[in-house]
Amino acid sequence: MENLYKALEILFEDEDYIFINKSAGMLTLPDRFDTAVPNLHHILKSHYGDIFIVHRIDKQTSGLIAFAKNALAHKELNIQFESHQVQKKYLAIVHGVLNDAEGVIDLAIGENSGRAGTMKIDAVHGKKSVTRYRVIEKYLNYTLVEAEPLSGRTHQIRVHFKAIGHPLAVDELYGHAEGIKLSSIKRTYKIKSGEIEKPLIARLTLHAKSLRFYHFRRKEPITIEAPVPKDFGSTVKQLKKLSPPPVL
Repeated sequence: MENLYKALEILFEDEDYIFINKSAGMLTLPDRFDTAVPNLHHILKSHYGDIFIVHRIDKQTSGLIAFAKNALAHKELNIQFESHQVQKKYLAIVHGVLNDAEGVIDLAIGENSGRAGTMKIDAVHGKKSVTRYRVIEKYLNYTLVEAEPLSGRTHQIRVHFKAIGHPLAVDELYGHAEGIKLSSIKRTYKIKSGEIEKPLIARLTLHAKSLRFYHFRRKEPITIEAPVPKDFGSTVKQLKKLSPPPVL
């Protein structure tokens, strides 16, 4: 476990909190069916002893996640999460080109009884869910957006962008499972005989970019930011270079 701990990218740490830049594929909590699979909670607990889960992000989402080191810190940050005082921002690559430079998606979300483990738009039984977004860059068939969930529903960003016709570029639950390949954005790309092309990014195109909260002990707001991982950054670079939007 100590080697796994040393491999973590720690963005901020003090006596109360530790913020990790989680890699895509790493679990936040133990797997329900195989507790031996590495997860952040076990890794941190093995190093610190007591560790408290404040929130979670999906396994295939990269980026910022916070843990508390003591009960008081956990309580203070939990209150902020529950009262929506914590500002969370994500980067997402979505399908298609969004026309508006910014917008708000206000659609209630509830559990999808027809497919276990997924959510859906449900105006009757769902809970109020709001996501604010702004467009960062437009490409020929994709858009890079910054999304800020103002509520905390499971899979909220994924469900909301699917609902407006722009699902995440790679999302096996709510959109397309196939990764973004260079051949799909570079017209002159040719695959060599016998070569198997690897996607630029083969996982959920979502990155937890930043988190802003009020530190109860320091008596000041703190913003932590998580750099994008190589697969996400390389994909954005190639889209910008090879797939700019048409000039109207």
